Amino acid sequence: MTKPDRTPTQPGRTRTQPDPARGGRKRDRAPKTYTRLTHPLVRESRDGPLRAASWDEALARAADGFRRARDAHGPDAFALLSCARATNEMNYVAQKFTRVVMGTNNVDSCNRTCHAPSVAGLSAAFGSGGGTSSYEEVEHTDLVVMWGSNARFAHPIFFQHVLKGIRNGARMYAVDPRRTSTAEWAESWLGLNVGTDIALAHAVGREIIHAGLHNTAFVERATSGFEEYAALVEPWTLTLAEKVTGVPAAAIRDLAHAYATAERAQLCWTLGITEHHNGTDNVRALINLALLTGHVGRYGAGVQPLRGQNNVQGGGDMGAIPNRLPGFQDILDDGHRQKFERAWDTVIQPRYGMTLTDMFEAMESGELRAVYCIGENPAQSEADSEQAVRRLSALDHLVVQDIFLTRTAELADVVLPATAAWAETDGTTTNSERRVQRVRAALAPPGEAREDIDIICEVAARLGHDWKFADAETVWNELRSLSPDHFGMTYDRLEEHHGLQWPCPDTERLPSSFLHGRLWETDPALRGRRAPFGLVKDDPPVDLTDESFPLRLTTGRRLDSYNTGVQSGSFASPLRRGEYVELCPEDAERYGVVVGEEVRVSSRRGAVLAPVWVDPGLRPGLAFMTMHFPDEVDTNQLTIEANCPIAGTAEFKASAIRIEKLTAVGGGQL
Repeated sequence: MTKPDRTPTQPGRTRTQPDPARGGRKRDRAPKTYTRLTHPLVRESRDGPLRAASWDEALARAADGFRRARDAHGPDAFALLSCARATNEMNYVAQKFTRVVMGTNNVDSCNRTCHAPSVAGLSAAFGSGGGTSSYEEVEHTDLVVMWGSNARFAHPIFFQHVLKGIRNGARMYAVDPRRTSTAEWAESWLGLNVGTDIALAHAVGREIIHAGLHNTAFVERATSGFEEYAALVEPWTLTLAEKVTGVPAAAIRDLAHAYATAERAQLCWTLGITEHHNGTDNVRALINLALLTGHVGRYGAGVQPLRGQNNVQGGGDMGAIPNRLPGFQDILDDGHRQKFERAWDTVIQPRYGMTLTDMFEAMESGELRAVYCIGENPAQSEADSEQAVRRLSALDHLVVQDIFLTRTAELADVVLPATAAWAETDGTTTNSERRVQRVRAALAPPGEAREDIDIICEVAARLGHDWKFADAETVWNELRSLSPDHFGMTYDRLEEHHGLQWPCPDTERLPSSFLHGRLWETDPALRGRRAPFGLVKDDPPVDLTDESFPLRLTTGRRLDSYNTGVQSGSFASPLRRGEYVELCPEDAERYGVVVGEEVRVSSRRGAVLAPVWVDPGLRPGLAFMTMHFPDEVDTNQLTIEANCPIAGTAEFKASAIRIEKLTAVGGGQL
């Protein structure tokens, strides 16, 4: 029997009479606010409401549901979504719960939604899934390329380092479909068509080769596949690239020469590269440019994916992904797996688990029956959100552990109130430069809310595993004993040095700030595995524009808001103006719409109502929206679940849409 639809009532859209001066309707712009969870909640019946419960009842119900799913359908009927905002220690215990208590590798996090292609691409090229440089190096480089990254808004702390680099004489190039706040600081903005990053990268690579500017010594000594790569990019002349990407040939040539001739260059990217159906290929195409020029493995020269959440890097490092054990150790490696089996007194499946993408497909098929969701809100963060809610609602058992009653929590059978990792928890987090840093509890949690690790251990105890961790440091020391990359990072050393970057295998020596210096060694034994060029092909977006859906919608972030707005939406900001569909002036005039006018935005998957904003940084045919206000405008009803076959990340950045004016009926009501 399928579970009745528990979709929460969509928040009402309060409308007033049309404002003739603005040419459209006005609505209540106050975002939804979320009240902190202070006590456990359970659902008495399948179609009943959530009610308050004791911790004992809630934990028992949570554990019983997991047990029933496992006993009836096997361990792979269970999956856990871990939290990229929680500590390393929590993520370590969460993935251990999945593998030891439930007996499956079905664990993943929102890393899948954003930077899984970065991890996959970096791992394929270098054997390691982390960015190669430190933030400090951007201050002392000669050239910065921000590709598909509005870091000024999405990564403002990192961008302060970029600005220091510019003040120190670095040149900056911005490659982005929009002329963003970041691009305004650039020496040159290359406004490419959405989804043509590989074409542009190949053209840059071809120009470097034809100009004789590639680092021949480095290519011959440290890479493989150069001849095949050169043949692959040969058709991508500047003329062809201009036709496909929309970037003038002269601007492409300028970027190629500047990047190749710089003594040190940093190539940085964000979700404009990864959130595509071929996100991993996009990453490989950019890494190829670093290999071609030798801009990797040296101080000030590297490739840097910028992570959006405080611990999305650490969650993966801790093994909260389906293919790696803690310390980024491959599950398919017998030696790695056996080490953890001895330490944990268990048997680990010798196969990869489900990715987040796989999990949602398995919900559809009925293969996945129970989910433990910790600190994630996939009901609103997944592409094609209406479909995501339907799939979550079909589960036999959903347990959500969070600090707010999110839309995902509203669908749950059991809701467990947790601590806020950034203010109420001890532990560590890992940022984009692989720096592990301490966090400390400054506040006591409200009401009956409990520490995440304690909650997981309580559920584990009810399933026959009596784990006792005295504190976060005890968890960290267990991780250190199993992960060579983290072994040298004691809490005392982390405090002494204000954080350390992995790999840090030694308790005496400090780690290097950059990775892959081995590639510059002259001794082949020290140099190790060559870095292969990625032979990837240009592949346009899946959701093609046509006469019915003529506009290309791309999505992103704004400076004042965070993800689905659960945490940031309740705080006032002088910058915040809610959700809009942003159009260029030419398109606004063509559709006959003005700022503030509410329109219908439709894709092949759904439709939303949103007011118009006019942004001169957009080009004709391109629209922009964010995911920050899904209770007001659910942008992810429009996005497409076209997933990267390697990393599983959806194509949030390239949907085809149309804009329709609304017809006033009955005094301004629809």
